[in-house]
Amino acid sequence: MRPLFHPAIEDVAPQAILHALSDPARAAIFARITQAGCVNACSAVSALGDRVIPKSSLSSHIKVLREAGLIRCERNGVEMRNHSRCAEVEARFPGLLAAILNAYAGSDAPGAGTP
Repeated sequence: MRPLFHPAIEDVAPQAILHALSDPARAAIFARITQAGCVNACSAVSALGDRVIPKSSLSSHIKVLREAGLIRCERNGVEMRNHSRCAEVEARFPGLLAAILNAYAGSDAPGAGTP
């Protein structure tokens, strides 16, 4: 298996974060991972309300979040553990994540807000 790419926090760009969280589904997935601290299975974040994200789309969303520097993924057997890098990102860009997630929480976008 190929190693997973995780950017160093110094290489995380605000543009990448904004792009990653521009999708309401990705913002909701990130909010769930952040609230849980660590999600042992991707299927734990696949349901957004009454809608279930297909595995292929979920993998793509997780990859975008990981490559933007928002989450850290580690393989554990056949599962992936997804950890939030919220504290690291907050230290580098104070208030950015809270502002974005609060904006989604107040919107009517499907899958938006914190679960």
